[in-house]
Amino acid sequence: MPRSLDHSKTASQVFTPRLRLAMLASAMAFTLLSAGAAIAQTATAPAKAGVQKAYVPDVGQEGKDVIWVPTPQTLVDKMLDIAKVTPKDRLMDLGSGDGRTVITAAQRGLTAQGIEYNPDLVELSRQNAQRAGVADRATFVAQDLFTTDLSKADVITMFLLSTINEKLRPKLLELPAGTRVVSNTFRMGDWEPDASETITDNCQTYCTALLWIVPAKVQGKWDLGGQTLQLDQHYQMLSGKLGSVPISDARMDGKSITFTANGVRYAGEVNGRSMSGSAAGKGEWQAKRI
Repeated sequence: MPRSLDHSKTASQVFTPRLRLAMLASAMAFTLLSAGAAIAQTATAPAKAGVQKAYVPDVGQEGKDVIWVPTPQTLVDKMLDIAKVTPKDRLMDLGSGDGRTVITAAQRGLTAQGIEYNPDLVELSRQNAQRAGVADRATFVAQDLFTTDLSKADVITMFLLSTINEKLRPKLLELPAGTRVVSNTFRMGDWEPDASETITDNCQTYCTALLWIVPAKVQGKWDLGGQTLQLDQHYQMLSGKLGSVPISDARMDGKSITFTANGVRYAGEVNGRSMSGSAAGKGEWQAKRI
């Protein structure tokens, strides 16, 4: 789990004892097995002078700003499922930790990259990807997520605090329409998710996958068949008028737009300064920005 919004605070200042204890309990089971395997390998191999001990991260260890807690594998799978990833997608995981989300995506055929501040975790992730046989598709960089170029990602995954999500929000909203953003549990302020799913198997806390789809920007006036379509936009939610008639049930789904006016359901796709589609019972329609 990556950094806090307030870089002047330590991890112990960011998390209350109760939250800290809950996070430790929820994730401990997922690291005991790998840590035990690493210890067993060390115990059975003869000690060699000058050989550096393998790095094994501790659940709850101090990071730059917050403690590190891995996402349960069951939720990793759900986060990828809710984003409907395909091998054509490029995924970027912000605060990639031990690399499990990136590696799982690569095992599904995606090209995936992890962004992690801790260089030890980056090296561990590279070793994990190598062992999993996906090092050609799963890469990792030691970098600050706030300075990372996100523009080439089709899917962004993260397990961050809500404060960090909100700080990232303006940057995410500038990404190409249709980019999918998936968060483990923590929300995005008043930007409501497009979908959410909670798992109950093999997960006690932090078990919800939240999906946002970056909407095309349609705020303003459009000429639709000689009538003015006035759109007011709040993230993916729309309101406004077609001529003098208010529209209803209006929203964006990436580049796709839907709304109802005068009892007619409009559905179409936005392409820059134009949009087009079909209207139930009315045939095709087109609109251009005024």
